[in-house]
Amino acid sequence: MATNPSNSSAIRLSGATLTLGGRRLWGGLDLQVEPGEFVAVLGPNGTGKTSLLKVLLGLVPLTKGRVEVAGEMPVRSRGLCGYVPQQRSFDADLPVRGRDIVRFGLDGGRFGWRRSAREDELVNRALAEVGAEHFADGPMGRLSGGEQQRLRIAQALVGDPQVLLCDEPLLSLDLSHQQAVTALIDRRRREANTAVLFVTHEINPILASVDRVLYLVNGRWAIGTPKEVLTTERLTELYGAPVDVVNVRGRLVVVAGSETGGHHD
Repeated sequence: MATNPSNSSAIRLSGATLTLGGRRLWGGLDLQVEPGEFVAVLGPNGTGKTSLLKVLLGLVPLTKGRVEVAGEMPVRSRGLCGYVPQQRSFDADLPVRGRDIVRFGLDGGRFGWRRSAREDELVNRALAEVGAEHFADGPMGRLSGGEQQRLRIAQALVGDPQVLLCDEPLLSLDLSHQQAVTALIDRRRREANTAVLFVTHEINPILASVDRVLYLVNGRWAIGTPKEVLTTERLTELYGAPVDVVNVRGRLVVVAGSETGGHHD
């Protein structure tokens, strides 16, 4: 397992500001995520949720401020991070097995690269962790959405990361697969003390697992427990316009007017 060299927070942003295309997505962001903590990142489209993950992966530099992942600058910490990207469709005739997709997490997809018994062991362990052994040798493009997502998670976990960055991992999945994927990620962070930053539009499938919420909107942000952030008063303040948070049969729903983008979770 890769180790955190300074035993510091898993993720730390201090005074972080990100401007892209002349537009400030968020500014003055102070965030610490501890090992084993599960933080959901919420907010309307275009508020910089995916861009935050790219900053942590070292793909996009901050405009201002400081960022560390497992005590390292992002470029140096890539081996400490697992990344579950947004879902993409695969061609049904793509001759790539699920097992190969998982191995990409180790070798970057370099076909022909000499494979070791140790790498085979790591791939098999990751497949077992997500319960994907029985379909791992099938063509990726012919697997169901839920099966494909299990393999993406296995790919993110194959290097035994300290930090797991998830970009809309429940998108386009039905309720049963949403629950299964959430359970996999939650079990991983509890058993391996892995920090999770989980970008989503829908808080309800993960609400029981979430420790804190980071809400991004209109260049501003709020961080706290779901009960602290997901309230009518707090989100109205954040949006700068009326927002209602209602509980519908145990599900939280955020209802915003057209002037705030009509966003709801």
